[in-house]
Amino acid sequence: MNQITVRGFGDDLKEAIRRLARSEGISLNQAVLRLLSRGAGIERAGVSQTNEIGSALDEFIGCWSDEEAEEFRNAVVDFDKLDQDLWR
Repeated sequence: MNQITVRGFGDDLKEAIRRLARSEGISLNQAVLRLLSRGAGIERAGVSQTNEIGSALDEFIGCWSDEEAEEFRNAVVDFDKLDQDLWR
């Protein structure tokens, strides 16, 4: 594995890396590699670009009312609970 140190990037790039890592459920290192590969115009082996949504759903952002958003949050609250018996 090759290693490189990058210095001098701004807070905006740091936040973009963190957002990508959070949204994709990947490490910061994987997020950086993904962004570098995209920027270089190459696709890393084993990383499919076909599952990217891009801007396809932009028209739906912010279209829920506060009431609808709260209803959704209440409906999915159980998904955050762990069944401890399954993790033994």
